[in-house]
Amino acid sequence: MTSDAGKAATPLVVIAGPTAAGKSDLALELAVQFHGEIVNCDSLQLYRGLDIGTAKTPVGRRRGVRHHLFDVLEPTELATAGGYSKRARAVLREIAGRGALPIVVGGTGFYLRALLDGLAESPVRNEALRERLAAMEARRAGRLHRLLGRLDPAVAARIHARDRNKLIRALEICILSRRPASSVFEEGSRPLAGFRTLKLVLEPDRKALHERIAARTRQIFAGGLIEEVRQLIAQGVPMDAKPFESIGYRESVEVLQGKMTADEAIEATTTATRQYAKRQTTWFRRETGATRLTGFGDDPAVIEKSTDITSGFLVNLQA
Repeated sequence: MTSDAGKAATPLVVIAGPTAAGKSDLALELAVQFHGEIVNCDSLQLYRGLDIGTAKTPVGRRRGVRHHLFDVLEPTELATAGGYSKRARAVLREIAGRGALPIVVGGTGFYLRALLDGLAESPVRNEALRERLAAMEARRAGRLHRLLGRLDPAVAARIHARDRNKLIRALEICILSRRPASSVFEEGSRPLAGFRTLKLVLEPDRKALHERIAARTRQIFAGGLIEEVRQLIAQGVPMDAKPFESIGYRESVEVLQGKMTADEAIEATTTATRQYAKRQTTWFRRETGATRLTGFGDDPAVIEKSTDITSGFLVNLQA
């Protein structure tokens, strides 16, 4: 648990962990039991129209629980950690004002860090520089990641070599501030105030998680992921839109372009998702003050333990 400075702390529950760990299932259970409202912390679930590939909980399965920060951006808009933090902090205050328990759930670790710890002031976007960096990557794939590895190894280790947008932003900060982006991130941040936070991190067995990832990947493709992408493109979303760079959507675009078959897309998506889950697990293992739960969010034992922990947290906060 972590506590914010201040006498009148409001409870906040965070549920984090790797993709396919059952975070949404656990969040719903706790929301029903403790009069909670769910706040999304998944960068892709912010986008309208990206439903199947992001595994959003359908409205009909939300059990009457209010959900926030889903479908708030168009696919052509740019999602940022700073923008998310500003929106989410406002939502948390609204929920607390109604006397409900805010439950933040998601696997985008950097967004969660921005929400809880804040982000330092960093250089504004420089479009000319960004275009030059993008051109460098277009000429030789992997060049940006290698450059960032020289300028800021710590940040480079946390960004996938194919995540062009994050690489460009990190390099932009390094170049414009003339120092490592990691040092910029460490300065001047404003932590979330007025809340006391209970962090629950799901850590399912690796082999079982891989099996779930494979099954869910097959399910989302069978459920119409490629057709979802086809419809978005027909509605005017360009193939190079940022959401289409994400796992599953990138492969679906390549199917529509004739670059791979559906079966190849399923295999590639499964592999990439496993790699992403590994990075998420590593990230959240560094999350300080977290209570770690071995298992999936829909396991009865995990639900029972989480309920007991949350109940004790709320009782102690009122004492």
